[in-house]
Amino acid sequence: MRDAELDSADPGPARTPTVAVVVCAYSDRRWELLCEGLRAVLAQTTTPQRVILVVDHNGGLLERARRQFGERVAVIPNASRQGLSGARNTGIGEASEEIVAFLDDDAVPEPEWLAALVSAYDEGVLGVGGPIEPDWATARPRWFPPEFDWVVGCTYAGMPTSQGAIRNLIGAAMSLRREVFDRVGGFRDELGRVGSLPFGCEETELCIRASQAIGGGAFLYQPTARVRHWVGPERTRFAYFRRQCFNEGRGKALMSELVGSREGLSAERSQALRVLPAAVIAGLRASVRERDAAGLLRAAAIVAGLLSAGAGYAATLLRRRS
Repeated sequence: MRDAELDSADPGPARTPTVAVVVCAYSDRRWELLCEGLRAVLAQTTTPQRVILVVDHNGGLLERARRQFGERVAVIPNASRQGLSGARNTGIGEASEEIVAFLDDDAVPEPEWLAALVSAYDEGVLGVGGPIEPDWATARPRWFPPEFDWVVGCTYAGMPTSQGAIRNLIGAAMSLRREVFDRVGGFRDELGRVGSLPFGCEETELCIRASQAIGGGAFLYQPTARVRHWVGPERTRFAYFRRQCFNEGRGKALMSELVGSREGLSAERSQALRVLPAAVIAGLRASVRERDAAGLLRAAAIVAGLLSAGAGYAATLLRRRS
């Protein structure tokens, strides 16, 4: 009778998985933002087992960070190829926890960020990310379309607004099971940002690679896991916008060679065919009905961004095939 009672008893709440937070930094110019972000990580309502700061080939920043945070943060140099992918892989090698969360050095999480991420890890969930909101140094440019907030590393219009499966996570603030890296390896260092040179898609490629290798696994969008991402004034210029779109197209071309264009461009096709045309029409209508010149500018920026990304994609394919 005693055994039967035990078998039918409530097993109680599930055990919270262990978590490591990896922050990658490369520039002294972001010192104040880095400090704010690390303080926010250390003050989370769910305390991470370990916080790891990986400094990307900058000896001065490494020593400065060790003096400031050495007692509460593991501050280590990038032991891999220079760049964000190599720095993240160094952090993964240092972490032994069940969940590895990543945060940019210019991003600041809300107090419940880590708790919200961890709470979403049900069976079959490979990784979890949440909304990354732009924190503009100046007012948001009126011409800047929200459908292109990915240009500044943030969640963009067209993504889910409620909890649900997504193809890939956004790198500024994301988390993955340690098992994913054990199964499929880390970030490809031929992709990803190196210093201030934007050449991303490494987290998209990793998520697709993991989904292809681990049947039944999914990546989840958790709307309560919020992060603020600093957007400096240099990123509000149209020249930066267009250049970043071009480089994104280049990155997508390389990524598609690795994972296949069908999956590598699935979300982009949906955005280009469904979301962006509707946004252009809305901008044009606003410019006519509401006499809002910014609507026309947003519509023009969408077209310019799409053409720039397409040009980067095509130029990269042509160069590699020749």
